Amino acid sequence: MSAALAVAELFALCRQQAQADYIGEAVSQLEHMVQAAELARDEGADEELILAAFCHDVGHFCVPPAAHNSMAGLGRQGHERVGARCLRGLGFSARLSGLVALHVEAKRYLCRREPGYLAALSPASLQTLSWQGGPMSEAQADAFERDPLFADSLRLRRWDEAAKVPGRPAAELAWLEELALRVHSARS
Repeated sequence: MSAALAVAELFALCRQQAQADYIGEAVSQLEHMVQAAELARDEGADEELILAAFCHDVGHFCVPPAAHNSMAGLGRQGHERVGARCLRGLGFSARLSGLVALHVEAKRYLCRREPGYLAALSPASLQTLSWQGGPMSEAQADAFERDPLFADSLRLRRWDEAAKVPGRPAAELAWLEELALRVHSARS
């Protein structure tokens, strides 16, 4: 699939989220996505990581959800894997889709290893944690630390948690579309 077609398809899906509820948070799904990308950009992340921050929740809406995989109105269980498959299907890189796939594992890891992280989760994030397997075991956390995407997945997760600011002026998507075209064209 060409970069232009893949990006057009992705952003058409994303634009539909402008008014969509973001699983119990005070921002829309699209506001959350843009805020995560802006946080990544502002911290000097590379373009692929910025796009992963923007796309991390695409699995909630890229295909219609089924009743059996709903987290009681708080999104789609397994959305990280669904989103990663969607992005790979659009021709994005293994790294980008891998980061999307790991953002829930990063949450579970931080709940295990970082004092205070669990207590600081938003009420919706706390509720979804039980659907996502709860905090990792020590063995799971040890194994996760060996993943090549470990450090960047933790960065993405922190932006995910911070990207819930109501009333923040929404940015235009043009800069993200241009970034997505560059990232897709440079994929490995």
